[in-house]
Amino acid sequence: MTDATHHERATTQDWVAVIGGALGALIASLDISIVNSALPRIQGEIGASGTEGTWIATGYLVSEVVMIPLTAWLSRVFGQRALLLTCTVMFTLFSMLCGMSHSLEAMVLGRVGQGFFGGALIPAGQTIIRTRLPAKQLPVGMSIFGLIVLLGPLVGPVVGGWLTESVGWQWCFFLNLPIAVALVTLLLLGLPKERMDITQLLEADWLGIVGMTAGLGCLTVVLEEGQRERWFESNMIVWLAVFSAIGFVLLAIAQVTSRRPVLKLRLMLNRSYAAVIVIVVAVGMAVYGILYLIPQFLAGISGYDAEQSGRVLFLSGIPAFLLMPFLPRLLRLNLRMMVIIGLLCFAASCFMDVDLTAQSAGEAFVWSQLLRGVGQIFAFMPLNQASVGSVGREDAADAAGLYNMARNLGGSLGLAILGAVIDRQTTQHVQSIGEALTANAPVGQDYLNGLSAVFAQNGGDAAAAHTAAIAQLANVIQQQATVITYTNCFWFLGVAMLAMIPLTFVLRTKPGVAPSQAAH
Repeated sequence: MTDATHHERATTQDWVAVIGGALGALIASLDISIVNSALPRIQGEIGASGTEGTWIATGYLVSEVVMIPLTAWLSRVFGQRALLLTCTVMFTLFSMLCGMSHSLEAMVLGRVGQGFFGGALIPAGQTIIRTRLPAKQLPVGMSIFGLIVLLGPLVGPVVGGWLTESVGWQWCFFLNLPIAVALVTLLLLGLPKERMDITQLLEADWLGIVGMTAGLGCLTVVLEEGQRERWFESNMIVWLAVFSAIGFVLLAIAQVTSRRPVLKLRLMLNRSYAAVIVIVVAVGMAVYGILYLIPQFLAGISGYDAEQSGRVLFLSGIPAFLLMPFLPRLLRLNLRMMVIIGLLCFAASCFMDVDLTAQSAGEAFVWSQLLRGVGQIFAFMPLNQASVGSVGREDAADAAGLYNMARNLGGSLGLAILGAVIDRQTTQHVQSIGEALTANAPVGQDYLNGLSAVFAQNGGDAAAAHTAAIAQLANVIQQQATVITYTNCFWFLGVAMLAMIPLTFVLRTKPGVAPSQAAH
């Protein structure tokens, strides 16, 4: 492999490889969210219930989180070029399977295949940038990579909603075909052939691979499906939690017994890198949490459809486009200060949404989304750079895999926490509001009598009007309780971002390439 880190400027072939790696990261990150907008339509056409349909998203995430940390090892076994070409082709074939599916089983199989082979594309793209670009040009490459990973989940709902309404949900998957053709071309031109090292299959850390697969896979299902299954009231969740614990025990044993563990957790002994991982888990919780909260609020309170909600989400991507020309220069500044600014902006944007009301609509999120976009850029971009700059070149692939795995797990953890909070707090707020509106509460009685009079004027006897008024009051209570719960969730995410600021003082203050021994 060409080692551009020893030259002042990258070659044309290096840049072709970087663009190819970035394009691979694009289709992988895009497919995480592009299906969300089309999910109701897909469920209807393949005959899946709402609960069954969740596996269309969960299947992708579970297989992806398993593949991400395996990417570094598989690159050493088969070579980066062969691995990426294989993953691109298989990702495309499974995309076609999804687009042609007429049953839930075929769709879930296609999504699992997409997630598994797509999981290698994001960390591999990051590794290409780290190993093919010299230190002076690394900020440019990381800017390209960071923008793609950040914008993919934001563009996905908009593109998915438009394709579903205009040409059909199948094109959410068929869109990958022309992108994959361009990606294969770039990979063939940009990456040199490498010799396979099949002996590593015999010497592999199979105990760690089995443990990691069971631990991460089962944990992701628990986090994604736990709230819907009522957590440990479900035998499935209980057994998955047990298998996850066993898997992590095996992984821990492999860390001690294996000569070359598949997951280099020893990188966490590097304080700067460990701080990056903890912060990116929290930022992942916030980013994916916002991608969940805002569409849920707009659909449940404001009556927005998926495409309208997608436009609101995309507002946070506007600062990325505006800041794009300046990002490489910004990344040459003090990374610690950039992350602090990003966390403060992200926290402030969350606190701007704590005063939502039942009358709030998309306009209420405009300024908070724009500020949130600035926060995401200033937090994620330097964290991307710090994750590869904190370790030596020989550990870049392992560091990229662990970093991307942490971001995804942070997203799953955030969704699990928010799901539990929304479910429980909404019930609590309904009870507290209902208790306040007792039969002896003048305000409640006046409101109820006014509703009864309105329904009576529109026809019907007094008893029917009173029953309708009670039902309407119950809906209002539920709506108000839901709004209060969502504002509490925004407050929680804001506090979580502020809590990460002390960790930033452990980060390396300057970008650039860490020495080889930095990870030890």
